[in-house]
Amino acid sequence: MRNTITNVCKNLALAGVLITGASTASFAADVEKIHFLIPGGAGGGWDGTARGVGEALKKSGLVNQTSFENMSGGGGGKAIAYIIETAKKQKNTLMVNSTPIVIRSLQGVFPQSFRDLTLVSSVIADYGVLAVKKDSKYQSWADIQAAFKKDPKSVKVAGGSSRGSMDHLVAAQIFKAAGGNPTSVRYVPYDAGGKALAGLLTGEVDVLSTGLGEVLEKHKKGELKIIGVTSWKSVEGIPSFKSMGTNAFFANWRGFFAAPGMDQAKADKFAAVLDKMYSTPEWEVVRKRNGWTNLYKPTKDFEKFLVNQEKIIGSLMKQMGFL
Repeated sequence: MRNTITNVCKNLALAGVLITGASTASFAADVEKIHFLIPGGAGGGWDGTARGVGEALKKSGLVNQTSFENMSGGGGGKAIAYIIETAKKQKNTLMVNSTPIVIRSLQGVFPQSFRDLTLVSSVIADYGVLAVKKDSKYQSWADIQAAFKKDPKSVKVAGGSSRGSMDHLVAAQIFKAAGGNPTSVRYVPYDAGGKALAGLLTGEVDVLSTGLGEVLEKHKKGELKIIGVTSWKSVEGIPSFKSMGTNAFFANWRGFFAAPGMDQAKADKFAAVLDKMYSTPEWEVVRKRNGWTNLYKPTKDFEKFLVNQEKIIGSLMKQMGFL
């Protein structure tokens, strides 16, 4: 069973999260204004992605004006419902989202799916990590494994989203790949990554399941310690779980959606300006700072990617008991 889970996750990477370089747009695609709608609170992966992309676009001169709006609630469902209900007003709005839009739609957390939105483009892939406080009693993956084996409920794992969501799914998959029971993971949900991080730092929980980009800078500054990353190789000196004997792989895409009914030419224009962003030094600063990998799949390619990921993640979640 463990090998099956690992193979499914590896197939997810091969089928969807194929790490690509940026192509160069063949025509000018500068945009006057983009308003970024963020379905979660400050400090989370969606927030960091939207603000990082906005920073690169504005500093590079590709977009003249950027603005940001955080709208937490319903595991991202509140923002999705809002952009659909107010579609006529959202002419320059791009909503950031990621793998959870597939997971929560499959679970029925909200009735909408990516099919109810205008697909613009995926932008980056971000690996998952488990992190602890710098002075945690758990200073290695071996420490956490030993504690989990002795008493699974003694290890409290936080995530910035609800039970059965991506943070939960990734943590459970890691423990399962290590030979544990994924349903025994004591998962503590928080509303947004920033709150989950605060829970870790204040000692409410022992381990944080999150994206590499959300905590990489804090790890470098010594504010916390990343135990392992769900890549096949080490990243920024952080060991992969595979290198520590646990074949756990996961890469979370993040990308942008527009309101339903947007003219395809305008959606293509947004996608093109994101494509052009990859070749700017401003983007490279943001990308490297967060440990992200470029993942550009515009409009129709994005749709094919999501349909395929829906099938693979649905299979994974059934195997792990989340559906």
